[in-house]
Amino acid sequence: MTVNQAQGVATVIRAAAKRLLGLLFVLLIFALTACSSQNRATSPKEVRRLAGSKQAEESRHKAEKHLRSIADAYDKKTPLTLALITVDDICSGGEAKQWFFQDGKDQYKIRCALRLTAYYGADPHRIGDVLDGIFTAGDHYSSDGAPGDTIPFNHDSYRRRLASYYRGHGPNPTGPDTREPAQVFTPSQTLSWDTVRSGKRRLVQELSPCMKSDPPVTRCLREPAQKTVADVRKQYGMVFKLELTVTYYYKVSKKGEVLIS
Repeated sequence: MTVNQAQGVATVIRAAAKRLLGLLFVLLIFALTACSSQNRATSPKEVRRLAGSKQAEESRHKAEKHLRSIADAYDKKTPLTLALITVDDICSGGEAKQWFFQDGKDQYKIRCALRLTAYYGADPHRIGDVLDGIFTAGDHYSSDGAPGDTIPFNHDSYRRRLASYYRGHGPNPTGPDTREPAQVFTPSQTLSWDTVRSGKRRLVQELSPCMKSDPPVTRCLREPAQKTVADVRKQYGMVFKLELTVTYYYKVSKKGEVLIS
């Protein structure tokens, strides 16, 4: 082997060694950061402690009170009769640092979410008037034509035609040869109901099984406790279902900063 060849081999070996050392350094950094408290998954004990904090409890109460006020408004301001409420409340701990497939669940220690769904009874023989009454209430909550937050379903063009259709004064607003419309929605609310004009009825589904309640981490309420959707239908004739979008009411970053409260 000549001197130049030996120098070339030495250069290749040194380059390979540098790459190996670089890789080992990166792996070491990964190992060290994985041990950091900000990169570990939140322990169940920490989740329970944060979920039971005064700030979390106050935020939980405020969020639920607001959602219940919306459900109550439909009962008081429209022809619907509130018959059943479900509340699902869960606080989830953050995950360990996600190095590759990131979904944001490693950015917080805890995140608490509340979902409220309300079920109402109504007279199926007056559904046109019922819908018109809901949209009239929506008009009341509107401002300069923009829908309000409490009851966002006002008399826009589609909903006017929807009420006329159910009164037998106009065609299906979704078009000919389409199935009976049984839902209106906005980004914050979805209102659906049993069909009444179709040969094959589509009904509001029964409640999902309640998750195990373990306050303050998880909570599941059914009010009244033993009432079913079928019971509401039997009592009133048909069922309306109001789904409110999930409200995130408490969130703490891995650094301990309160992001939502």
